[in-house]
Amino acid sequence: MNHVPKRSETPQEFRWKLEDLFASQAEWDAEYGKVRKQIGQIASFQGKLKDAASISDCFALEDDMSLSAERLYVFANMRHHEDMADSKNQSLSEKAKKLSVEVNEALSFITPEILALSEDELKQLIQNPQLNVTYKHTLEQMLRQKPHILSKGEEALLAQVGNVSQAPGTIFGMMNNADMKFPKVKNEQGEEVELTHGRYIQFLESRNADVRRDAFKAMYDTYGKWRNTLAATLNANVTKNLFYANARHYPSALEMSLFGDNIPVSVYDNLIATIHKHLPLMHRYMALRKKLLKVDELHMYDLFAPLVDEFDMEVSYDQAKKTVFESLSPLGDEYRKELQGGFDNGWIDVYENEGKRSGAYSWGAFGTHPYVLLNHKDNLNSMFTLAHEMGHAMHSFYSDANNEYRDAQYTIFLAEVASTLNEALLMDHLLHKSTDPKEKMYLLTYYADQFRTTVFRQTMFAEFEKIIHRKAEEGEALTPQELCQIYYDLNVKYYGKDVTVDKDIEMEWARIPHFYTSFYVFKYATGFSAATSFAKQILDEGQPAVDRYLGFLKSGGSDYSINILKKAGVDMSSPEPIEQAMSVFEGLLDEMEKLTQNR
Repeated sequence: MNHVPKRSETPQEFRWKLEDLFASQAEWDAEYGKVRKQIGQIASFQGKLKDAASISDCFALEDDMSLSAERLYVFANMRHHEDMADSKNQSLSEKAKKLSVEVNEALSFITPEILALSEDELKQLIQNPQLNVTYKHTLEQMLRQKPHILSKGEEALLAQVGNVSQAPGTIFGMMNNADMKFPKVKNEQGEEVELTHGRYIQFLESRNADVRRDAFKAMYDTYGKWRNTLAATLNANVTKNLFYANARHYPSALEMSLFGDNIPVSVYDNLIATIHKHLPLMHRYMALRKKLLKVDELHMYDLFAPLVDEFDMEVSYDQAKKTVFESLSPLGDEYRKELQGGFDNGWIDVYENEGKRSGAYSWGAFGTHPYVLLNHKDNLNSMFTLAHEMGHAMHSFYSDANNEYRDAQYTIFLAEVASTLNEALLMDHLLHKSTDPKEKMYLLTYYADQFRTTVFRQTMFAEFEKIIHRKAEEGEALTPQELCQIYYDLNVKYYGKDVTVDKDIEMEWARIPHFYTSFYVFKYATGFSAATSFAKQILDEGQPAVDRYLGFLKSGGSDYSINILKKAGVDMSSPEPIEQAMSVFEGLLDEMEKLTQNR
C-alpha cells in the first residue's frame, strides 16, 4: 500500500477486537451509569474506616469502581487512537477522562483516613482474619508509608505546593519543546534543513561525518547559549526534591524516590559499581567502532553512525509473527500457545491508517485480554517492536489470570523485563540462524548499541543524578560550570581513551527530559540487565529457569518488585544479573571482533 488507508479500508483481520471489552456503545453507557451511581455510594464510608468489616466493604467497592472506570477509559482511548481525528471518539475519550478524575477524587479520602489510625490499630487490622490477603497487603503498604505522612494541615499545605513543585519540569518542557530554536544544517544532499529534536538522531545516523559534526555542534551551541537558565531550572528541580525528602523525613532524595517500590539504595549503587567494573568492555566496543568506521578520531557525534554498509532486512508482518513465535520456543509450549492465541484472536491492531496514533504500546483492562497497538512496517525494527509489545501483553495476560485486580498491576521497575527478554531471545535466534556475515554484523551492532544506550548511557545518567543531588545535599552550589564539569568527566570515564570526548558534550545534561523525573533512568538499565539475565538462564538451564520466569510473569504486583525478581532467580540487590548481562555483551564483542578479522 503506497497511500495511507482510511480506518474503514483496514481489513478486519488487522484490527484489534475492542468488542471483547464492550460489545456495544450501549454496554459502555450502562457501565458508565453504574460508576456514576457508585461515586455517591463510596462517600457513605467516610468517617467509618475503623474496623475490618467497613474497610473490606469499602475496598471491595473501590475495586469495582476502579476496574469499571479503567475499562471505560481504556476502551474510549483505544477507540480514539484508531483515528484521532474522529470527533465522536474524541468526545468519548474526554468523557472517560472526566469520569476517571471524579472517581479518583471520590476515593481520595480512603488512604488518609486509614493512615489516621494508630500504628497499633493498623497492625491489629493486618492480623484480622476477616481481611483477605490482598487487602492486608494494601494495609501493610500503608503502614510502611505512615512515618512519611504528615498531619492533616501539613498534608494540605504540601498538596497546595504541588503545582509549584511542577514548575521546573514545566519550564524546561516549554523551553525545550516550544521556545528553543535550532539553526539550519546541511543534510547529505547539501540542502539546508532546520535542526529539530526529531531530526537530530537522523543527522547523527548519517554516513557523512560532516553532517554528523555540524548537527552536533549546532545542537550544543544552542544549549550553551542558555546554560545559565537551564542550570537554574535543573537546580530548582533538585531543590524541590530535597524539600520533599526533608519534609517527609527521608534520609535523602534518592531514598525517597526508591521508597514507593521498596527498592534498597544498594540496588542503585550496585548498578553503578558493577558498570564501573565493566567499563573496559565499553571501551573495547568504542575501539571496535573506531576501527569499523575507519576514522583517525572517534568523536561523540560518531556514536550513532552506521557500522555496516547499506543493509536492509525486509520482514513482512506474517514473517515477523512466524519468526517471533519460533524465537520464543525456549519459553515452552504453554507460553507459545497463549502467544499464538494473541496473534489469532484480535489482540493486535497492526498497520498504520489515517489519523491512527503513532508508535506502539501494549494496554488493556483487567478481566479482558491485553491489546497491542502497532504501526507495522516491513523491517527488522518492526519485528523487534512486535516481540517487545507482545512481551508486555503476555506479562499482563499471566498477571491478570493469576491475581485479584488489586494485585495484578506490576510496577514500572518490572515492566520492561518481559518485553526486553523477548527481544533478547529473538536476537539470539536471529544470530544463530544468520549465515550472511553482513547480516550478522548488522544484528550484532544493533544489539551492542542497545547495551551502550540502555545499560551504559542510562547508568551514566543515573550516576550524574546521584552526584548532583549529593552535592546539593552537602550545600554545594550547582553552577553551570560545575554541572558541565561533572557531566564531561563522566563521559571521559564511560567512553574511554579511544573516543575524542568533544567539549560540546558537557552541555548534554541540559537536554535530558528524564532529569526532571528524578532517579527514574536507572530502571532502564536494571530492567535490561534483569531481562538479559533471565534470557541467559533460560538458554543455559532450560525448564527450571522457564518455570521460574513464568512464576515471575504470574506474580503481577502481588509482592514488592525486588522480591518477585529474587524468587524468580534474578537478585537485583546483588551484582550477579548485571554481571550476566555484561557476559552477554562480552560475547557480542567477541563475535564482532571475529567477523572484523575475517573481513
